[in-house]
Amino acid sequence: MTSRRIVLGLALLLGGALLGVLVGELRHAGDEEAQEAQRVAQETPTPATAEPVLIGDPDPPPPPVVPELTALSRSFASVAERVRPAVVFIRIESELDSAPVPDDGFHDGLPYSPRYRTSAGSGVIISPEGYIVTNEHVIAGASRIRVLLNDKREFDAELVGSDRTTDLAVVRLLQPEAAAPTDEALPLPVATLGDSDALEVGEFVLAIGSPFRLTSTTTMGIVSALGRQVDIIEDELRIEDFIQTDAAINPGNSGGALVNTRAEVIGIATAIATESGYYEGYGFAVPINLTRRVVTDLIEEGAVQRGYLGVEIRAVTAADARELQMPRIEGVLIAGVVRGASASQAGLRDQDVLLRVNGDPVNAPNQFQSRVALYRPGDLLDLEVWRDGERRLFEAELIGRDDPVFSGWLADLGRRSPDVVEGLPEPPSDVPRSEAEDWGVRFRDLTPQERRAFGVSGGAYVEAIEGGSAAEVDGLPEGGIVTRIEDKPITTAEEARDALADLADLGLSALLRVRRADGLTAFYDLASPYVD
Repeated sequence: MTSRRIVLGLALLLGGALLGVLVGELRHAGDEEAQEAQRVAQETPTPATAEPVLIGDPDPPPPPVVPELTALSRSFASVAERVRPAVVFIRIESELDSAPVPDDGFHDGLPYSPRYRTSAGSGVIISPEGYIVTNEHVIAGASRIRVLLNDKREFDAELVGSDRTTDLAVVRLLQPEAAAPTDEALPLPVATLGDSDALEVGEFVLAIGSPFRLTSTTTMGIVSALGRQVDIIEDELRIEDFIQTDAAINPGNSGGALVNTRAEVIGIATAIATESGYYEGYGFAVPINLTRRVVTDLIEEGAVQRGYLGVEIRAVTAADARELQMPRIEGVLIAGVVRGASASQAGLRDQDVLLRVNGDPVNAPNQFQSRVALYRPGDLLDLEVWRDGERRLFEAELIGRDDPVFSGWLADLGRRSPDVVEGLPEPPSDVPRSEAEDWGVRFRDLTPQERRAFGVSGGAYVEAIEGGSAAEVDGLPEGGIVTRIEDKPITTAEEARDALADLADLGLSALLRVRRADGLTAFYDLASPYVD
């Protein structure tokens, strides 16, 4: 018993001793850790306190106030806000072709698999009945027309009519009440149409449309020019009297609105002049006055009822004005009159210069065409004409496209070769030839077949033009017939050479009247060969 107590006591004693040692070691280790932590804390730098950073001027000066700029900016915003709802996005679906049914077991019973192409453009709502004006090229070949309004309503639409000569078309919304978000159909937003004749170069305009399918896009610019012809419409009777603007117009803007600062639509965006295919600063719009006339006929008649005067015209040049003794260069020159048509019956003739149509001046062929296009068959036109050194007045009643005279002329126009001497026999090798060396042109006499083909009794055929000569520099074409030089009639090649030699000796320019290969008469003003 005693020994067991001794052993237990010894064990307790040894355990106490060991516990004391362990506690001492732990205390020592704890002291070392505390010392180490203190040392590390002393060596570790105290992080800097973050100071608040002020963004922007804490004490800004009063903002500049330019009432005119503020008012101008606000006016643009107001115009856009008013017009945007009436400008729509048009999505076109066109059937491309019919593909054979694939033999894969999934197309049984289907005669074909249709394939479609989608395209897009813009349009302008012009009446509460759902009529929308757009471009003919936007809806050409459409099998389905879908219209998206600015307020997200969507409609199917049908084609009412189109006019290739102006690249305009009208579509009409179908069942607009079915697309209303409530039981009660919302009224359609309708654009206000302005007066494009009142436009001036330099006016601010906005273009609103859906370029690249970006609906309700608005850009700003000015009217860069009026009465532009850019030969973009693919029709032989095309009427191009475009408003030019530098407001950004891109693919998808076609059919959209060109708007003035009174929130009036003054043009329908139609084309751009570009080498890249995208905006480069030159956009064109059909004037709204011409548009109004076209869409009215398309809605009421299904086709444009256009009157025709029956003349072939071209621009008046400085040479024309000098030959015709005009005080200034103006008007358009009549190069041909259709026998039996309005102009012929009114007494107009070749070489008359049309100055005004119903009081409005016309100084370019496309401007004249645009003016006449505002009138219908049977309408009377008052024409101011320059003839024999004075202004004269004529009255002409327009004919329609279905008039036999016009139909015959149109058919003849389609058959007319651009070169009326094509197919004629080669002239004999011994036909007289003469060369005006100073001017760089070689003439020859006419053959009897050429006289009949050109409709002239005599003249000098322009057989060759020397490169870099006065004749080439001033644009005299080969293949034409010179019938007059200055005030002297020309019947042979020798006469043409002598007349030019006399003028060269005096150091004078030469005005040539030429019957061209296309059947028209033109004037060419050749500068003296001795004048740089």
